[in-house]
Amino acid sequence: MERFLAQLCGTSAARPLPLWEGNTTGHCFTQLVLSALPHALLAVLSACHLGTPRTPDYNPPCSPGWSLRLIASCLLSIFPLLDLLPVALPPGADPGPIWLEVLAGCVTAVAWITHSLALWVLAHSPHSRSRGPLALALSALLPTPSLVLTLLWHCQQDMFLSPLLPGPVARLCLLILQLAAVFAYGLGWAVPGGPGEPWTWTQELFLSSEVQESEVAEDGESWLSRFSYAWLTPLLTRGVHGELRQPHDICRLPHRLHPAYLARFFQAHWQEGAQLWRALYGAFGWWYLALGLLKLVGTMLAFSGPLLLSLLVGFLEEGHEPLSHGLLYALGLASGAVLSAVLQNQYGYEVRKVTLQARGAVLNTMYRKVLQLGPSRPPTGEVLNLLGTDSERLLNFASSFHEAWGLPLQLAITLYLLYQQVGLAFVAGLVLAPLLVPVNKVIATRIMASNQEMLQYKDARVKLMTELLSGIRVIKFFGWEQALGTRVEACRAQELGRLRVIKYLDAACVYLWAALPVIISIAIFTTYVLLGHQLTATKVFTALALVRMLILPLNNFPWVINSLLEAKVSLNRIQRFLDVPNHNPQAYYSPDPPSEPSTVLELHEALFSWDPVGTSQETFISHLEVKKGMLVGIVGKVGCGKSSLLAAVTGELHRLHGQVGVWGLSKGFGLATQEPWIQFATIRDNILFGKTFDAQLYGEVLEACALNDDLSILPAGDQTEVGEKGVTLSGGQRARIALARAVYQEKAFYFLDDPLAAVDADVADHLLHRCILGVLGHTTRLLCTHRIEYLERADMVLLMEAGRLVRAGPPSEILPLVQAVSKAWAQDGHEPDAAKAQSVQTPEKTEEGLEVEQSISDRLLQEESKKEGAVAFHVYRAYWRAVGQGLALAILFSLLLMQATRNAADWWLSHWISQLKAARNSSQEVSTSASPGSTGLFSAQLLLFSPGSLYTPVFPLPKAAPNGSSDIRFYLTVYATIAGVNSVCTLLRAVLFAAGTLQAAATLHHRLLQRVLMAPVTFFDSTPTGRVLNRFSSDVACADDSLPFLLNILLASSAGLLGLLAVLGSGLPWLLLLLPPLGIIYYCVQCRYRASSRELRRLGSLTLSPLYSHLADTLSGLPVIRAARATHRFEEENQRLLELNQRCQFASYATMQWLDIRLQLMGAVVVGAIAGIALVQHQQGLANPGLVGLSLSYALSMTGLLSGLVSSFTQTETMLVSVERLEEYSCDLPQEPQGQPLKGISWLTQGSVEFQDVVLVYRPGLPNALDGVSFRVQPGEKLGIVGRTGSGKSSLFLVLFRLLEPSAGRVLLDGMDTSQLALAELRSQLAVIPQEPFLFSGTVRENLDPRGLHEDGALWQALEQCHLNELIVSMGECWALTRRAGKEQGTAICSEDVSLAGGLDRELGEGGRSLSLGQRQLLCLARALLTDAKILCIDEATASVDQKTDQLLQQTICKRFANKTVLTIAHRLNTILNSDRILVLQAGRVVELDSPVALCSQPHSLFQQLLQSSRQGVQSSGWH
Repeated sequence: MERFLAQLCGTSAARPLPLWEGNTTGHCFTQLVLSALPHALLAVLSACHLGTPRTPDYNPPCSPGWSLRLIASCLLSIFPLLDLLPVALPPGADPGPIWLEVLAGCVTAVAWITHSLALWVLAHSPHSRSRGPLALALSALLPTPSLVLTLLWHCQQDMFLSPLLPGPVARLCLLILQLAAVFAYGLGWAVPGGPGEPWTWTQELFLSSEVQESEVAEDGESWLSRFSYAWLTPLLTRGVHGELRQPHDICRLPHRLHPAYLARFFQAHWQEGAQLWRALYGAFGWWYLALGLLKLVGTMLAFSGPLLLSLLVGFLEEGHEPLSHGLLYALGLASGAVLSAVLQNQYGYEVRKVTLQARGAVLNTMYRKVLQLGPSRPPTGEVLNLLGTDSERLLNFASSFHEAWGLPLQLAITLYLLYQQVGLAFVAGLVLAPLLVPVNKVIATRIMASNQEMLQYKDARVKLMTELLSGIRVIKFFGWEQALGTRVEACRAQELGRLRVIKYLDAACVYLWAALPVIISIAIFTTYVLLGHQLTATKVFTALALVRMLILPLNNFPWVINSLLEAKVSLNRIQRFLDVPNHNPQAYYSPDPPSEPSTVLELHEALFSWDPVGTSQETFISHLEVKKGMLVGIVGKVGCGKSSLLAAVTGELHRLHGQVGVWGLSKGFGLATQEPWIQFATIRDNILFGKTFDAQLYGEVLEACALNDDLSILPAGDQTEVGEKGVTLSGGQRARIALARAVYQEKAFYFLDDPLAAVDADVADHLLHRCILGVLGHTTRLLCTHRIEYLERADMVLLMEAGRLVRAGPPSEILPLVQAVSKAWAQDGHEPDAAKAQSVQTPEKTEEGLEVEQSISDRLLQEESKKEGAVAFHVYRAYWRAVGQGLALAILFSLLLMQATRNAADWWLSHWISQLKAARNSSQEVSTSASPGSTGLFSAQLLLFSPGSLYTPVFPLPKAAPNGSSDIRFYLTVYATIAGVNSVCTLLRAVLFAAGTLQAAATLHHRLLQRVLMAPVTFFDSTPTGRVLNRFSSDVACADDSLPFLLNILLASSAGLLGLLAVLGSGLPWLLLLLPPLGIIYYCVQCRYRASSRELRRLGSLTLSPLYSHLADTLSGLPVIRAARATHRFEEENQRLLELNQRCQFASYATMQWLDIRLQLMGAVVVGAIAGIALVQHQQGLANPGLVGLSLSYALSMTGLLSGLVSSFTQTETMLVSVERLEEYSCDLPQEPQGQPLKGISWLTQGSVEFQDVVLVYRPGLPNALDGVSFRVQPGEKLGIVGRTGSGKSSLFLVLFRLLEPSAGRVLLDGMDTSQLALAELRSQLAVIPQEPFLFSGTVRENLDPRGLHEDGALWQALEQCHLNELIVSMGECWALTRRAGKEQGTAICSEDVSLAGGLDRELGEGGRSLSLGQRQLLCLARALLTDAKILCIDEATASVDQKTDQLLQQTICKRFANKTVLTIAHRLNTILNSDRILVLQAGRVVELDSPVALCSQPHSLFQQLLQSSRQGVQSSGWH
């Protein structure tokens, strides 16, 4: 090196690079250091901007400043080349060595050429609006001092004295021109940029790269920008300024990560029925495997550090090698660290990108599968778990696979180095090390099995929570919050039981990690001494460090395998989901349309079932033809198969055999289901359903579906947002909006499943004449209904019975066969309560849900709240309290004790070695000298590999005795004792930590569940289910698993750093001087990172909720989506939501790598700096090789620990966002006022109800929903409640049950103010028959009696009164047969008792889907019959049952509640004509209250007008 420099510079080998010559700097130093290096930096920074994206479709003219800089830069790239001509041409200017001038000139020319290209690119990018990046301009001015010094050097050479030579004159002129060009460049930079917003200094940071919404992250960036993540600068700046508030604030995804691109790309490799892993491998496998080469090189480079460190220490120690060798060792050490950091970082980043690609492909494929699901569908909760949990576990494979071969490679290299140190003695330790393999195999197997069971319990819990949230209104009416909450807690207890096994097995692994190195070390050292060798510092600490390296792969490897096994489990679960049979219209329908052109529907010998094997009730149609334009009515008893027939035609059943022919299949159907499906959107968006707005058609649809009056009273008209599943609307409104959506689609074929059931007579008449017979008059319509009086105008009526089409013909033939009602129903008062409509009730329900939430905003759906800034202290405090104060303190104490004993063991080894050295009177340094001979090469490995194991003796030590066997026994005994204490402390800490995190997991979920269950209904009306479920699934899973894992690492890193600093401060205090500047740098970097990281984590959780909601929404509305042929639009919406979530995930990954590369490079810079100082001291004769080696080792270990600390702290903080979100619900959710329980007092004995001046207002500025309502109902009285739309009928029930609190006035029950009662006590004394049947996953018994208060006899009696006993018995027989099929002979006869019990224990499926809607309503009615309440409230109890069953039920209600107070909201007035009194409401006020006879006798009474309009509606449609 010295000779090369001397030849290049023309100097002596003794001073190859003189700093000073005469009165100025040395010319060689000027050219190489002050000119070549700044120009090299300019070239690198300029190259970084060569890939800056150009502004799309925008090519502005350059401003004067940019033009001047471009011209100056081009000239400066030409001048150095011209400057070479005088050097080469005779007579030469003799400026110095020619090769020095050529080298400097070429570097300068390349730098300015690169800079010119960079300026041109920047001038056509968003930077053109400003001066461009400040760092780039400063780097262009850095070479200026070298030009000035070169000018001075020329002057000192006396080259301008006569005779003047052309060479020197030419060079002087070029030099002056270069200075002028640099001045012009600076002037051009000083001129402001083009028009536009001025940039702030933060946007002109080093390597800044403006990212706008129109630009894509990373794409178009240069290689240096990619390696340094400079393109993240604007994002991080926004994070520091608190401007990351929504997903659109984040840079867009690169093209190859965009869900739309991934969907197209992956579909080329995916075929239905294929193996998912094969498709993933085909799409992403080759690139992923290629990344393994990157990991291999990075792993090998990591082992170069100890070798170079050893050589450097050897150079300092021996002192006879040339300086160039030391420089090479130091540069190699720093370069190796930098290169290893860059490669490992890029490997991690690229693997994360592949993971995101696979995630986008898997989630998109799963959603596409959801859109194609056939009738056999998994529960919503299970699909949500596949989306949230299993997809993440599957993608853990990406990070684990390369570790599966990388760890054994590290193990092999470490074993070789250990053999080099202690020879065959390492076998003694190696005998113990393989014990880890079977132990960890057993642990991994147990963990995998427990994981599978835990996932099943988690599925059950999330599924139950989904059902609970969907039926929260009914649950609150019945006061079942605690009963169903207990069921959720039972699922959670089973889940925590499995989690407990996992956590304690984890604790065993943590113990093995920490304790086994010490045990193996004792075995190795004992064997080594017994073999007759002498222990030295190099041997002891190098072996100890290598043992720690040995344990890491041995311990990590089983967990890598475990992660792969978990991925396999999740892959199998996802694969099973993807293998569920698809909805296949091509196979389901006949390929040929019906034979006759006029026939649009033809079924022949068609047999359908809800399951593929036909075990459920089958639907058989021997022959059916429907002509174009016909109105076909479908009638029959409850559960006879009316809805199944419509589902069969729309393709939602399994066709077992037969033919189904439909004309115009590709155009889709108009479908209005029996349970209306409403999206969480505005009413207009629900009706348009993605179709273009047509004002004329829209107005016609609103009129035909009788929605104008409803919209006129809503706060925002058709722009009013409705709750999830339309929960803020009444049943009548939901039915009419669903009908309007179908009508607006303008299809030729309509399937209408009982849309008239939930509306009163005049609205039903309006729908029939204006919609079904009006707007849809030219279409083909299949109409299911129990209100057979409206089928007189039908072209054909189908009579269904037990799943068979038994009769088809004109209404005059079929309708008399159905038990119908006389035309004189109004006079005899016996018409059933079958179709009491919800329409009249609409506004109250609407106001109840909508307007309460709109007191904050005009929008019902509020954006999900997102905390900003650092995680608040109260979140840490909440987790501390969840763990338990005593347990948390015990964990910290055991952690400190563990670290203290570990340090004590290391100190004792140092003491032992020092005693041996003292006994031999050695002159070597006690702890840092290198071993002589062949081991010298490895002497410094202890310095790199052992972050906390090489400590100098910090106390004065006594003189040692000779190394006899008694001394060995003494030292080994003390060392083993300390190691044993450390082992016990380690085990204690691991067990206590597992117990603490389990306690926290249980506490956080319990608090969340209790708070959510106690929230008012207005919260659920305005909050999507997916948003709440996200807390119960993803956030709870994070608190269960991810947070404890990272917190464990954080605590271990903190304790390790404390121990390291304690020994550093006492042993080598001068090294602590590095801590303040290092700490400041680390603090700045981690602050910048944390500000963005936590917001990205929050946004990631925020964007996950809509994905959940959209998936759940799609599953519930699948028949409607497919019928309307809207699957493509829903898939695009899913891609949009996925893109927002992927955007957050990608940015989060990228910022993590941004932090990692900076922390690693800072460590490399610190090591390089210490090595450089060591070389300077060596030249001055001041270097101490031992101290230098120790300094380097501690610099490496300290930066590694600090890196781990920052990383684990920031990741822990991002995981604490989940705790923050749980705490947000656990602390901030509004709660229902509970009141005080009455102890030992039977307060409701009579059943009187009194409203006193009750006022209910939903928000200020709106009219009162109830305006001074006062009335009294006597005990046992039957009160009918009627009124037009918006009168306030449903509000009475809401106030009575205290689902809403009145603004003024009070409600008295038997003279007791309800506001003073406990909610549970109040609701337990009231019975309600709600309009919405709510069933949950569970048995018939659990659905009838969730609290388990009644005997089987009472349950059967209630079922018999509701005419369900035969159905339940038949279900029991099926259950008994199923049981019998799996048993041995001897139990062949199934007793009646078994069938009865089996019927009550038969599972009903999710939402009770094994029953028809009418049967579900009857089961809900049976619940009310079981109650012993004095007051019964009836609200649309039997809308979906046939009229014969309805009459019997009315008789049952009259008989069962003869002595009870009954309040009935009437939708068809005949149902209340037998009431004792009628309460008529108008605009929230009581306008009439009298007996039906008295009100009918008043010609101008409002009740008389309502009655008259109802009669006219039925008579105009009635059949004669």
